[in-house]
Amino acid sequence: MIPDSVRISPQFKALRWRLLLSSLGVIGGTLAAFGAVVHHVVALNLEQQSDHDLSLLADAAAHSLPDILASRHTSIPASILDNDGDLDISWQKLQQEHQAVEWFDTQGQLVGQSGNPLLTIPFKPLQQQSTNTRKNENEDDAAAGQDIDGDGTLDGLIHQLTVPVYSEARTKTKPVLQGYVRVSALDGEIAAELKRLRSGLQWGSLLALGLSAVGGWWLVRQSLQPIEASMQQLKQFTADASHELRTPLTVIKTSVDVIQSHPERVDVADLPKLEAIASATRQMSQLVDDLLWLTRSDQITDNQSTALTFPIDELLEEVVDQYAPEAEQRCITFKAVLQADTMVYGDPYSLKRLMTNLVTNALYYTPKGGTVTLSSQEEHNWVVINVQDTGIGIAAESLPFVFDRFWRADQARAQREEGSGLGLAIAQAIANCHSGEITVTSEQGKGSCFQVTLPTA
Repeated sequence: MIPDSVRISPQFKALRWRLLLSSLGVIGGTLAAFGAVVHHVVALNLEQQSDHDLSLLADAAAHSLPDILASRHTSIPASILDNDGDLDISWQKLQQEHQAVEWFDTQGQLVGQSGNPLLTIPFKPLQQQSTNTRKNENEDDAAAGQDIDGDGTLDGLIHQLTVPVYSEARTKTKPVLQGYVRVSALDGEIAAELKRLRSGLQWGSLLALGLSAVGGWWLVRQSLQPIEASMQQLKQFTADASHELRTPLTVIKTSVDVIQSHPERVDVADLPKLEAIASATRQMSQLVDDLLWLTRSDQITDNQSTALTFPIDELLEEVVDQYAPEAEQRCITFKAVLQADTMVYGDPYSLKRLMTNLVTNALYYTPKGGTVTLSSQEEHNWVVINVQDTGIGIAAESLPFVFDRFWRADQARAQREEGSGLGLAIAQAIANCHSGEITVTSEQGKGSCFQVTLPTA
């Protein structure tokens, strides 16, 4: 377990959210696919059941066609008339409210109907085909949907089935066509059932996602705790080791300085060795200081204790004055385009270290005759600082890693061997501590531009 006193780093917080959102994305996609399959299967079953019922209705209606055709040429018996004088077929007990049956003769003329008419589509007689069966279902489709409001009008799709009716007596060649029956039904109940199903699936998916989010957050936290604890132990070891290394490095550096201050006591052949020792000691001391700073920055939540309001342009001018001689020595043009009276709130020492890291990198990786430009501009309560160079640049595939600790591109290693790979990581940490950000754009062989954005005071 991680002690409550240990602050979880922003990297681990971001990792927690990425893992949680990734898992929820997978679960959400799975639920969506499951819901789509269930909806499709249920809709298919309901439509098949509706088609089956429609077929049974058409089959029953086909038996009444001869009586209806006979009523056109003879007087209609009273037994098949209802109280209103309309045709009353004994089988006619429509099970659904929105069903209709229409009978047509061989010419396509309407000879009878039952139920509320649902279709306004003109009937066209089907082409007679040779068949050995009494009836042939050769048209089964859905008519155009008609929207229904809550005022009793139709709502859904109208399913239609048209079948030809043949006489029972058959000739040697083919049965005799008597007419057609067209049945239609509105699938209002199917639409309502599917709507209820969709609503249930949606609410169920939301509930499942909510429970998965709670459980996923707990699982992610539990799974990352050992890694976070190991990382904290590693950081503590780095801090302790760096602190312990400072004492022997100080002794070595002091001893070398004393020896170099009395060159007459040293053999001339040993002077290069002393210089190498001094250079290695300085490099090691800088590495130790960087490691200590990064370790402490991970434990600091803000910089309020050393923060103050000051003009950032004056700090940038100090950086220019500090590195102008080095730029001149390297035959590099060092330009500054600064906006005056731009106030920021922060730690001047940390922000100066940020800028010196960026300027140092630009000078080291810019060849002779190149240009390094330091500029600042205030934009909508933000100050934008650019450090642009015409150096070797950074490959596109390396850009996502430039702010990682101890990471250095192969080309950069060849250009500058003594670097530790911590300068840009420190710059990013400082920018984050000041509620700002640092980004980089680069093109290999043409140069790079590091942009620091800080809030103004």
